[in-house]
Amino acid sequence: MKFLLLPYVPSQDKSDELQLRELVDNAVRAEEWGFDGYGIGERHDRPVVSSSPPVILGHIAARTSAIRLFTTVTTLGMLDPLRAFEDYSTLDNLSGGRLDLVIGKGNYPRTAKLFGITPENRWTRLQENYELFRRLWESDDVTWDGPRALENAEALPRPLQKRLRVWHGSATNLESADFAARHGDPIFSANGGGRPEPYAELVRHYRERWAHYGHAPAGALVGIGTSGYFGAKTSQEAVARYRPVFEALVALNRRFDGGSLPFDDVTEWIEHSSVLVGSPQQIIEKVHAQHALFGHEALHIHVDAKILGRDDYLRTLELFFSDIAPVLRRELPSRPLTSG
Repeated sequence: MKFLLLPYVPSQDKSDELQLRELVDNAVRAEEWGFDGYGIGERHDRPVVSSSPPVILGHIAARTSAIRLFTTVTTLGMLDPLRAFEDYSTLDNLSGGRLDLVIGKGNYPRTAKLFGITPENRWTRLQENYELFRRLWESDDVTWDGPRALENAEALPRPLQKRLRVWHGSATNLESADFAARHGDPIFSANGGGRPEPYAELVRHYRERWAHYGHAPAGALVGIGTSGYFGAKTSQEAVARYRPVFEALVALNRRFDGGSLPFDDVTEWIEHSSVLVGSPQQIIEKVHAQHALFGHEALHIHVDAKILGRDDYLRTLELFFSDIAPVLRRELPSRPLTSG
């Protein structure tokens, strides 16, 4: 199993400068702990300030040497594909080929409105921009007939990775799974706040379509998310320390996302959602149960430090890599996170 760390949603009590610096500092710490990857999501409204993943990841690349750099996700349908290529190809070179792109439509109406994206055109825009972005990455002479027309274009700089790994991030959109399979790309299931079965259906559909398009079954690559992580030596301590995080999550969800969180009780949330809260053995068993559903090789986790505080944030991640990660890596082996 490979592990990615996603930053927590920052406190709005902190300045934008401090939040951005913490994103970078946490990436440096993630590499020291032994995470395989670190992800920066693209958001263009509060409470998140990561509107420019390639800039943030470029700074992280200069402060690290081995950890892979993920966009989780980049809303490629909202970007000019040539400009996106230039930014990410530059990052690919500066990072020594450590870039992994995770693309998605984006689920935030306020962000979509900023870029003139509607529910009717957001999926088409993502597909079109992906096709052109991929062509620009793999060819130094591109002629393209479409909304973003190009003629004999040489996009610079040329990337270090000849075949960039582009993950398709999705929740339950079967068309997204089909699109990923058609192009021979991996998929990253959100595996978010609800029960895991609908997300597992997405992955099953992806594997079916992967085979339909003639790809070898062993080539399919799946990553999944979680709704959070907090480990402690005992389950009682973990639940007690995590309860304020859950209560804050419910309040934030009601404020920004219309109250769509399906659970109001922390014990139901821990039992039925993807969140990893408990003792090391409980978390190991839950990851095994998720693996039986998804067959995934990469898992992203995040810890809400703004509620827990810095000391608990550091302590629980240290526990993850001392007591949890070594067992999962031994019992659930996976291929290296490197691209061609």
